[in-house]
Amino acid sequence: MGHVDTMTALVHRLIFVLTVLAAIPARAVGPDDMIDARILTGWRQSDGRHVAALQFTLHDGWKTYWRAPGDAGIPPRFDWGASSNLRDSAITWPAPEVIMQSGVRTIGFTEQVTLPLTLSPDDPDRPIALSGKLDIGVCKEVCVPVSLHVSARLPADAADRDPRIVAALASQPLSADEAGVGQVRCRLSPRDDGLGLRAEIRMPPVGGREMVIVEADDPDVWLAQPRVERKGEWLVAETEMAHVDGRAFGVNRSGLRITVLGHGRAVDIRGCPAP
Repeated sequence: MGHVDTMTALVHRLIFVLTVLAAIPARAVGPDDMIDARILTGWRQSDGRHVAALQFTLHDGWKTYWRAPGDAGIPPRFDWGASSNLRDSAITWPAPEVIMQSGVRTIGFTEQVTLPLTLSPDDPDRPIALSGKLDIGVCKEVCVPVSLHVSARLPADAADRDPRIVAALASQPLSADEAGVGQVRCRLSPRDDGLGLRAEIRMPPVGGREMVIVEADDPDVWLAQPRVERKGEWLVAETEMAHVDGRAFGVNRSGLRITVLGHGRAVDIRGCPAP
C-alpha cells in the first residue's frame, strides 16, 4: 500500500471509529466511575472579564484528551449556549502529556486537569450564570464518549484569585517569542487525496524527544501525527492533511498552529508562512 493510500485508510478508519463511539450511550457506561467535572468560580478582572476554570478529575487509570488528541483520540467539544449574561468564552489549554495508548501516541491528561476559562459578560456588573454541555472522550482499556453538564454562578464581585487557576495559566505553552523561535516556514505539496505539509522551525531544543502537533483552523481538516527530525538549529516536521469528507480544501496559513512538546516544556507557534 502506498503512502497516500495508507493515509486514506487511516482517515477512513478514524471516521469509522468515531462514528461507532458516538453511538454508544454515555450514561450506560457509568461516567461517574471515570471522571468528575466541576467549575471553579474564579474572579472578575478589572476589565470586566471573568476568569473561571473547568476542572476534570479522572479516576484511577482513566485519561482524557487535549484539544488536538492525536490519531487515536476523541476531540473535546464544549457548548456554553445555555449560559446567561455570557457574550464570549475562551479556553487556555495547559501543556498536555504524551500518552501511549495501544502502541499509539495520544495527547491528553491523566489524574487531574484545570482548563482556565476567560469569559466576557454582556453586563460586567452582573453575575454570569455559566452552564455547559461537555462532550469528551475518556480512555482506559477502551475509549468512551461521555456527555457531562456543569453549571455555576460566577459573582460579579468575586475578587480572590484561585491558585489552582493561576497555576494552570502558568502551565500553558510558551509563546514563540518566549521560546526564542526564529524563522518558521511551511511548504505545501499536492497529494492524491490531500496535501503534504513540511514545517521548518528555527528554534532551540525544548529537551528530550521533541514532538510536534499541527492544527488547522478548519475542524474538518485532519492532520496525521508528524514525523519529526532535528537538524541542528532547525526542527523539521512532515505530515499529511486531508478533508474528513474526502473533498478538496484550502489552507489558511495564518490559521495553522504548531505546538512543540519536549521534556517539561511546550511551545505554541501561530501561523506558518511560505518559504
